[in-house]
Amino acid sequence: MQRFLTIIGPLPFMALAILAAGCALGVAIFVLQGLNACIAGVTSWLHYPLLGIVVAASYFAYGLSLLLIAPAINFVLGGRLQPYRGSAVSLAAMRWYVHCTMTLVVRYSFLEFVTPSAFATLYYRLMGMKIGRNVAINSTAIADPSLITMEDNVTIGGSASVLAHYAQGGYLVIAPVKICRGATIGLRAVVMGGVEVGEKAKVLASSFVLPNTKIPAGETWAGIPAQRIELDRSERSQPAHDAADVA
Repeated sequence: MQRFLTIIGPLPFMALAILAAGCALGVAIFVLQGLNACIAGVTSWLHYPLLGIVVAASYFAYGLSLLLIAPAINFVLGGRLQPYRGSAVSLAAMRWYVHCTMTLVVRYSFLEFVTPSAFATLYYRLMGMKIGRNVAINSTAIADPSLITMEDNVTIGGSASVLAHYAQGGYLVIAPVKICRGATIGLRAVVMGGVEVGEKAKVLASSFVLPNTKIPAGETWAGIPAQRIELDRSERSQPAHDAADVA
């Protein structure tokens, strides 16, 4: 029975991914056919680069459509998350699986091409993330966006991971993440569920912030697991370190 559930369990969420991607591909096919008709009369060697441009344009039509379609499906199916601790195989956890599906199908098929940009920010907002002004998200490794808050002037470094969930003691735990005004999450750093990063605090590159950690305002944390570190006066006075942390 357990093996049977393991096999069929992912099928409904695969179907959701197919639904979202299929609707977006329908837009892409519409664009492909329309643009292909425009170049049908070109019979010289120019037809091939033009055809390539048509295919590329159709792919971007797919991706930009998916940025709207996936959040719409997530909203209709109640994928907006609430804090949760319990079995990963339960009706209460189904919302999380829906939310994950609509996040991953976008992340792995298109999001890299528009990160960072206003398109990615729009997508995260439509998925429920609270995003302030002048926020720079340089990573696609953002899970559970509907439980993540990024206040004004937050910077997320390249390939950094922000996840509002973790597993503990055999349970799935979904807990909100808050990154306060002016905070910086460095390159390839990992921030787990329940974490709060205070105003103008820094998590340095490749650090791992354990679940439910509270980083006070203005502090710098680093390491695995991340802990507070003291910077000497010369380091604190050099603005260039901000860029180095997230490059």
